Amino acid sequence: MKIQLSALAAALTLAISGNSLAQDFSGPKTEWGVPDFQGTWRNNTVMPFQRPQELGNKRAYSEEEALQLEQAAQQRVEDDNKPIDPNRPAPELEALPSVGNYDLFWTDRGMFLPTINGEFRTSAIIDPPNGRIPERVAGFRERIAELRANRPNRSDGPEGRGLGERCLVAFGNSSGPVMSPVMYNSHIQIVQAPGYVTIIVEMVHDARIIRITNDRSPASDSHQKWMGDSIGRWDGDTLIVETKNYNPWHSYQGAPTENLTVIETFRRTGDNKIVYGFTVDDPTVYTAQWSGEYPLSRMDEPVYEYACHEGNYGMIGILAGARRLEAMEAEGIELEIQQ
Repeated sequence: MKIQLSALAAALTLAISGNSLAQDFSGPKTEWGVPDFQGTWRNNTVMPFQRPQELGNKRAYSEEEALQLEQAAQQRVEDDNKPIDPNRPAPELEALPSVGNYDLFWTDRGMFLPTINGEFRTSAIIDPPNGRIPERVAGFRERIAELRANRPNRSDGPEGRGLGERCLVAFGNSSGPVMSPVMYNSHIQIVQAPGYVTIIVEMVHDARIIRITNDRSPASDSHQKWMGDSIGRWDGDTLIVETKNYNPWHSYQGAPTENLTVIETFRRTGDNKIVYGFTVDDPTVYTAQWSGEYPLSRMDEPVYEYACHEGNYGMIGILAGARRLEAMEAEGIELEIQQ
């Protein structure tokens, strides 16, 4: 299967030609003469992955609308950060919020809306024009139901839990492809060497090694990596990366990845910005290809170690609890669960 890149190529051409700053920018080069993307970058942003349906085909916000979005995002953080009155009365049971995984200390929400080619984008997805992931193909729901029916029970063993819970790959597809920002740990580090580009992601400390070569054949069909086999090439100052051949346990957008091809582009448009583009193609999942872009903003802070399994007693508790329930059922003990 060969992905057709006409839509993405047209989008990139239009974007670059429509922005003289991006067109005229000449970034630093490595010692071996290719664009230097090395450093630490962040991709958290107010911009959603998919466009809110009520916006239709509206591709960009006005500057005033963008400012209002940023102020609202910042205000939500300020509201959540207000000190709690220790003398407040106990809340009514109906008013209790749902229990979350993390408090504000651990999150790193996007509170700004960087521009791409001078536009305050309403979504990362730009093709199709409504900024939404295309519909799934006919029979997709039935296929997923059958796959799930044949997977291990979620409490039988660790294999039944999600890959993120098991600290095998990043939560929310942070490591990609497609690399997507989530509520925290949205930092990445890019390291280059002749013939290779490595992207280290803060979440679960994933490291994706991209081979730079004109040989498009996969490394090995028998060695299926969690984040796929990524092969890159340079087109002028743009790095183009094609990824396929994923580990069969890996999923994307809730779908299997055995027929998934993702094309990514990296182009530096300023000292402190990389525009990261993506095109997703899987005719067994989607009714059409879809594409989008994210801004990566440079930062001076390092990426710290993500020690996912240190103190991860939740997995032990989940499985131990399941074994206890099984033992109680075998003993004929009924468990009363209070809602």
